[in-house]
Amino acid sequence: MNIILKNKFLYFENYKLQCSIGKSGISSKKKEGDNKTPRGNFKFKYILYRKDRISNLRTILEKKIIKKNMGWCDDPKSKFYNQLIKFPFKYSAEKLWLKKNIYDIIVVIDYNLSPIIKNKGSAIFLHITKKYEETKGCVAINLKNMKLIISKINKKTKLQIC
Repeated sequence: MNIILKNKFLYFENYKLQCSIGKSGISSKKKEGDNKTPRGNFKFKYILYRKDRISNLRTILEKKIIKKNMGWCDDPKSKFYNQLIKFPFKYSAEKLWLKKNIYDIIVVIDYNLSPIIKNKGSAIFLHITKKYEETKGCVAINLKNMKLIISKINKKTKLQIC
């Protein structure tokens, strides 16, 4: 199964789901901090989730529990750029344990991960939104639709961002 993102909607099987994308739209030339969602075809790596908020997560993808000290490095100066890290951390990194619910479930999109190229963009996720506000480059959907998608995707599923 493939998922197609076009005009702020995700299409797969017989579903059409509203989504949010980066504030500056979609780009084939994604750069760190440009608020753009990368164009291309990407697999899903694994799922990070808040066990204290989410139960019965039905998926065949690998799951990792988000802990209070977890983050994702977004600093090109670090050798851990675009990777999961633990705080304290001396470089810039996105906190994954948040009061707001956007990171209760995160699907890590296989963007700029193998190989990792400095300044090409980091922390590109499929995550949760309530009001479909623009993102810093991620794709965001509501919780109900997130649970639907993760119950259907696998390691071969591709997200095609047009």
